[in-house]
Amino acid sequence: MSVCFFVSDLHGNRQRYDMLFDGIEKEKPAAVFMGGDLFPSGLGGILGVNDYADFLDGFMAPGFRRLRRKLSKNYPAVFLILGNDDVRIEEERVRAYERESLWNYVHNRSLQWGGYHVYGYSCVPPTPFLLKDWERYDVSAYLDPLCIAPEEGCFSVEVQKGILRHETILNDLEKLTADRDLSRAIILFHAPPYGCGLDRAALDGKMVDHVQLDVHIGSIAVRRFIEARRPFLTLHGHVHESARITGIWKEYIGSTLAISGAHDGPGLALVRFDPCDLDHATRELREK
Repeated sequence: MSVCFFVSDLHGNRQRYDMLFDGIEKEKPAAVFMGGDLFPSGLGGILGVNDYADFLDGFMAPGFRRLRRKLSKNYPAVFLILGNDDVRIEEERVRAYERESLWNYVHNRSLQWGGYHVYGYSCVPPTPFLLKDWERYDVSAYLDPLCIAPEEGCFSVEVQKGILRHETILNDLEKLTADRDLSRAIILFHAPPYGCGLDRAALDGKMVDHVQLDVHIGSIAVRRFIEARRPFLTLHGHVHESARITGIWKEYIGSTLAISGAHDGPGLALVRFDPCDLDHATRELREK
């Protein structure tokens, strides 16, 4: 098995994509995993204040198409999900490019790759942000202070808001994986697991009604899932500042290695890993 790339939270930054494209062309990884929040601001797209509508068709897909033409048989398997800042209305166009074999869209799916099964799951627990296309209650209908309920925000697609009250990440993960053996599973999440070095937010000293906000904002459901099901490898994003605050971007939870690709600087955090040698995974910060 050759080295693979993992990136997350590129947020439509074209310079980050150019650095990613350059790395793929030069190093020819076996696979590229992309952990969500790939496009410019989804809410900005709904409001018409950015180039969201042109990004996928005018930049991202052509960039991968050029790579495929240049690399030919060395073109990597590309697996991606969307994140909570990506609008769900773009899902159909993402799937259209999958039919063109530019990438594999794996939200709520499982695909075989080599001797592994790749799963994807985009949703995160409730946030203070208005866009709710990819939000679910975590393990119950509980809201942290300042967070907006999933059924009370904005959506880019038609939803039955009453149903959202009863949907949780916990239930979604049970449906996605059922009773399958996950010992060879690579799972692409957007949310990190709760209570570790990958979900540490910059909320120190922040109070609501004299109560300190929890500085860990990951998913309890994802944490319990990893502990109980012990997948081979999990890949995460979402909390940009976590690695800067904790100095941690990879962490074992039981026998599972969990890796974050999130980064709050201007450049690209490029994670390299070999599934046959996970202990030697590396993270490079590429600057402009």
